[in-house]
Amino acid sequence: MKKIELAENVYWVGAVDWVTRDFHGYSINGTTYNAYLIIDEKITLIDTVKKPYTSELLHRIRNIIDPAKIDYLVVNHVEMDHSGALPEIIEAIKPEKVFCSKMGHKALLQHFHRPDWPYHVVTPGEEVSLGKRTLSFLETRMLHWPDSMFTYLKEDEILFTSDAFGEHLATSERFDDEVNQDVLMHEATKYYANILTLYSPLVKKLLAKVQEMQLPIKMLAPDHGVVWRSNPSKIIEAYSRWCVNQGNGRALVIYDTMWESTKMMAKAIAEGLHEQGIEYKMLDLQVNHRSDVMTDVLEASAVILGSSTLNNGMLPRMADFLMYMRGLRPTNKIGACFGSYGWSGEAVKMMNETLKEMNIILCHEGLKMQYVPEHAQLGTCVELGRTVGKTLKAFLAGEKIESVI
Repeated sequence: MKKIELAENVYWVGAVDWVTRDFHGYSINGTTYNAYLIIDEKITLIDTVKKPYTSELLHRIRNIIDPAKIDYLVVNHVEMDHSGALPEIIEAIKPEKVFCSKMGHKALLQHFHRPDWPYHVVTPGEEVSLGKRTLSFLETRMLHWPDSMFTYLKEDEILFTSDAFGEHLATSERFDDEVNQDVLMHEATKYYANILTLYSPLVKKLLAKVQEMQLPIKMLAPDHGVVWRSNPSKIIEAYSRWCVNQGNGRALVIYDTMWESTKMMAKAIAEGLHEQGIEYKMLDLQVNHRSDVMTDVLEASAVILGSSTLNNGMLPRMADFLMYMRGLRPTNKIGACFGSYGWSGEAVKMMNETLKEMNIILCHEGLKMQYVPEHAQLGTCVELGRTVGKTLKAFLAGEKIESVI
């Protein structure tokens, strides 16, 4: 088995998951569970893997060294895709110390109920000598669990970043410069959109903290995806945009339709956007997965939602998407809602209420039409698109926009 080396005596020993397609409702095409081995006077393993991949982790370690020779184990994150292997790994290596954050210690006890493990609770900034190398620790609470922390390998300038700066990307390659850059950035965007959007204020503080510490960083080594060795600044710059919800000026028309009437409205609204010179994208929830739509929402500046009314409510796919988006709470966007109905028409009101709850600025009171819209009614839809377009241009110019409802 080929050894994968990040730096001299620093190895990737994780596992590639080629089969998983769903991650808590987020559609993926496999992923990796990254773990790293540092060979020094104190041999150290950083993170483990999901439980089914324990033997793969041990196999990669054995290709380098007898696992029983490992002295230290660092747990950056207790979520089970990184800690599931811990009981077997601790039994195999019998470490002198298991390094974790204060909240990590609490979470490990709650997950595994093993007070006998040799825990060492680190304090932020604490340094641990491995011999020729030094580890230090940076607490990253709620990125995206309370226990999360980063570990920094000082001499090699490698930052092990837990669930930050990653991607759910199953590949045979381990480094950023070995994969297609468009694919890489798409997957990194999707990862941030579906996992970290809610925590953007904390990401902003973390980036400021790292800058303040003036840590030289040659590599970012996350727990999912590839290691950023050739251009770590690329993903840091992207996080700097995403964490302040810097939109790209695009509008999204996201809709679900029952008998095509709402779809007719969506197309007419898009025509109004086009007349205003606004770039837009149409996303039918029947054929677009919620996590792919959320990836577009991350960088969009306007979100226009459409749903037919079914049983005095939204169509199920729209309700599903809105619950998903509400949990992630994207900000710094304007919005509007529309939809067709047969006899009650509650969907538009419900979508409006959800967008208001998310602090998305509503630039229109909402538009609903009974049964099949006529030509003149479709003109009203075009006008809604124009209204969104005009408001969006003012919004992007920095004008203060108030919600109309």
